[in-house]
Amino acid sequence: MPSLFPEPSQPRVPAGRVNPQAWVIAHCDGGARGNPGPAGYGATIEDESGAVLAELSEFLGVRTNNVAEYSGLLGVLAWTLEHGYGRLRVVSDSELMVKQMQGRFKVKSPDLQPLWAEARRCVGELEEFEIRHALRHKNKAADRLANEAMDRGMGRSSGGRARETAGGAARELRATPYPSHPKAGAPALRGFTRDGVVHFLGEGRLPDGVFVKIVPE
Repeated sequence: MPSLFPEPSQPRVPAGRVNPQAWVIAHCDGGARGNPGPAGYGATIEDESGAVLAELSEFLGVRTNNVAEYSGLLGVLAWTLEHGYGRLRVVSDSELMVKQMQGRFKVKSPDLQPLWAEARRCVGELEEFEIRHALRHKNKAADRLANEAMDRGMGRSSGGRARETAGGAARELRATPYPSHPKAGAPALRGFTRDGVVHFLGEGRLPDGVFVKIVPE
């Protein structure tokens, strides 16, 4: 299948690309606990034989579900280009993102427009690109990695870390914990609201009977 965004006048695979004809298959997922809320994405990348090449997992801070989904796609595209592959198949359970990337839906959200544009630019550097929608139960590994990223960012134990393998070497992909900003000598507690309830991130607790000030970010 040809690229979704062909530009015949320009070469899509730069000279020196190591694996310009090889396909990689990526399952990616993004999510947020609250919308917006603490967000992360996860992805698995395999070669044509089914061997796992990489597992990606990143905490994104407070984002929407759709921004997290696009961040997963961009993470997969960046890995594919960095490692010299020219052909990419993506499986995602985000019907919105898939149809936007296929040109079937317009991108109306100002938050998603720059992410879509960057994804399109990256796709233009590939020889071929395919993307399809799958139900969540067929995207379990990517969903697990996305939840691990959110757990790490929220200071919870996820029971495992994503690892990326390349050339036989492995390195851990670790997200930066959700930050706190000290004020007046004491660390501020970070959180988000959902359905009128404040949810604190991490292990922070407030004593009973105190007043709090909520500042939108």
